[in-house]
Amino acid sequence: MATISKYQTSSGATLYRVRYRTPDRGQTDKRGFKTKRDAEAWASKNEVAKARGEYVAPSLGRVTVGELGPTWMLRQKGHMKPSGYRSYESAWRVHVEPRWHRAKLADIRYTDVQAWVTELSVKLSPSMVATVYSVLARILDDAVRDRLLAANPARGVKLPSRAKRQNVYLRADQLHMLSVEAGRYGSLVLLLGTAGLRWGEAAALRVSDVDFLRRRIVLHENAVSVGGHIHVGTLKSGHHRAVPLAGFVVEALAATCEGKARDELLWPSASGRHLGPPAGIRSWLSGAVERCQKADEKFPRITAHDLRHTAASLAISSGANVKVVQRMLGHASAAMTLDVYADLFDDDLSAVADKLSETVGKMWAREVKLDSQQT
Repeated sequence: MATISKYQTSSGATLYRVRYRTPDRGQTDKRGFKTKRDAEAWASKNEVAKARGEYVAPSLGRVTVGELGPTWMLRQKGHMKPSGYRSYESAWRVHVEPRWHRAKLADIRYTDVQAWVTELSVKLSPSMVATVYSVLARILDDAVRDRLLAANPARGVKLPSRAKRQNVYLRADQLHMLSVEAGRYGSLVLLLGTAGLRWGEAAALRVSDVDFLRRRIVLHENAVSVGGHIHVGTLKSGHHRAVPLAGFVVEALAATCEGKARDELLWPSASGRHLGPPAGIRSWLSGAVERCQKADEKFPRITAHDLRHTAASLAISSGANVKVVQRMLGHASAAMTLDVYADLFDDDLSAVADKLSETVGKMWAREVKLDSQQT
């Protein structure tokens, strides 16, 4: 059990110390309590923590965030995708390290973290604030697991809400128009707009990935642009994915593959390497969109990722259920698909109501008519 005694400081003040044994039976103390009641309360709390296996040595709380951050970043590099790691590395270097590198773990308070997040919200987007906050919170999570902290003071902090971006969808005729205007990338537009591939998945496709007989492609790799460099790795989900193709898309891909070897990329860059995303007003996609807008003033301004949304829209309007769309897009769960495309499934629910009116409603009307005739 702990023992409590008083002592005097060099300035003559009377304080109290708690002497106690650590879980490994070592002798130590904690001093600086202004009253005996404070010392007793701390001692009782410390004994409970030892009994529950939650004891944290006070000396460990003197470790700083700056000491933990670099090794934490190295651990993330071993399992994160290059694009995700780059955003974390930037968040650590630009925002977390300058503010918290000297902060001792024991001195970090929930209110300090909340004030910091509020300050970030003034100059950063909600998604960027979430990324920056996540770096600090996860560093402190690992500190809790290593018994450097009893609890994470960053958890429970309120983050700015994210305004959901309105998805842009093309109609089937608009997708056809865009594929024509895209020239040699027409088959790529059709693939993105009907099969819902991510850009990196399409950029990594080779001739051997297309199964013309079964009308499907098998996705193995992802070619992502990070900091101006293309990184080729596994898919975002970590698993291969087979995606069925419409007949007209297979025909377009057949023309693209003509004369190519099995290991060649379907759409190589000018240097023969993986094609980067069509960003900027001078890209081939922007040029194709501009030509479409000249022919149709209502044609929307879209990105390559919007073609993925178009694929989901066309699939749902064709009668595909949420599980089918999830598998096609490679989402982690059906809940994620519903969250991203809730507006499309709302329309689907309206169609269900209309169908019920047409079928069950007619049966109901007949039953009511028969009952009225019998009475």
